Amino acid sequence: MKKLIIACTFFIGMFASTSIFAQKYAYIDSQYILDNISEYKAAHQQLDQLSIAWQKDIEAKYTVIDKLYKDYQAEQILLTEEMRRKREQEITNKEKEVKEYQKQKFGYEGELFKKKQELIKPIQDKIFNAVKKMATDQSYAVIFDKSGDLVMLYTNPKYDKSDDILESMGYKAGTKGDAKGGETKEEEALLLLHLSEGKGGGSEERK
Repeated sequence: MKKLIIACTFFIGMFASTSIFAQKYAYIDSQYILDNISEYKAAHQQLDQLSIAWQKDIEAKYTVIDKLYKDYQAEQILLTEEMRRKREQEITNKEKEVKEYQKQKFGYEGELFKKKQELIKPIQDKIFNAVKKMATDQSYAVIFDKSGDLVMLYTNPKYDKSDDILESMGYKAGTKGDAKGGETKEEEALLLLHLSEGKGGGSEERK
């Protein structure tokens, strides 16, 4: 009975591993794709300009507050209690105003967030739909994103479909930082670290 169970387990394992290896996998670099889309570059520039303009407004408002506070400190001794309270309240109100303005522009669901959604999300959706179509048409089980949180110690460039996605969307492929045919410097460093840790673990066991 034990032998039968072991044999069944072996064949199930063989079947599972064969099924896994029969699947097709590929990966893309979504940041590389975005960097080669002209609309994304234009959107990014627009967002940067808005961000810089709003930041300058905030800095100007804080400059006004700083001057009010310094003037108050210099004149405080000459002011009546009522005048001091009024000046302090004015400074406090100005600080609240600038913090509220900052929140409106840069806070969660603020103007910058909404502008990003308006300009960037349609481009991201376009990439997602192109990836989905490729996966469906070419029967890929999984398409990874190299620029995401997933750590890829080594990537074979022949499985990189980033240029195919760009071309399917009507864009020209760009120049990649890593030449086709090898891993990037970052990947080399991660691979070496992984290997050195493996060697280190082995040497400790021998001790």
